Amino acid sequence: MTGLKLDPIDLRILEAIQRDGRITKLALAEKAGLSPTPCWMRLRKLEKAGIVAGYHARVAMRVIAPVATVLMEVTLGNHRQADFDRFEHAIRDVPEVTACWSVGGGVDYVLKIMARDIDAYQRLVDSLLDREIGIDRYFTYIVTKTVKEETVLPVAALLPTANS
Repeated sequence: MTGLKLDPIDLRILEAIQRDGRITKLALAEKAGLSPTPCWMRLRKLEKAGIVAGYHARVAMRVIAPVATVLMEVTLGNHRQADFDRFEHAIRDVPEVTACWSVGGGVDYVLKIMARDIDAYQRLVDSLLDREIGIDRYFTYIVTKTVKEETVLPVAALLPTANS
């Protein structure tokens, strides 16, 4: 929902629930600087406006089993809207693809893929190529170390200021 003005209290609420989606009403109110009922009403307003899109658990997959994280650049053979639609529709149904971004700058898409190992990744790529979803070229980048992977968005830093 556009046009909803967020004040510093809303921003504190958003920061707190991003860091701890299971925070109690009382603890959230303390972090926001409000009493519990008005704080909860603000949270509900943020949810209703679609600003809070959901609550999720972050699973430490590497604790459960080894996993290979791969970034993949994809260039399609053709660039008609139907080609983009076909590729995007197919990728949405692949659970190993945990993120897919349409990008500018020489390639069409960047995908984040999580696979059991590199062999499983290659089998996935082979199956995507066999499905003929328009992939012309792809480049693979194996993630060797995660330096930073933030799940908390810097909401206040991303909003336009009164001076801009």
